[in-house]
Amino acid sequence: MKNRIVRGIAGTFILASLLLSIYVNQNWLWFTAFVGANLLQSSITKWCLMNQILDKFGVKD
Repeated sequence: MKNRIVRGIAGTFILASLLLSIYVNQNWLWFTAFVGANLLQSSITKWCLMNQILDKFGVKD
């Protein structure tokens, strides 16, 4: 369940930042890059901050 939530949040952040970059300011693309870098980092290190946040909220695997 946690993996689905993490992927859903990451996808939502990416789509929202893309829309914001189109309609508000191109600098929102930096947020898209940040989310992508965090996804890459978590695949290499097997550590994800969002997993820890979800643990604190009591979300089960």
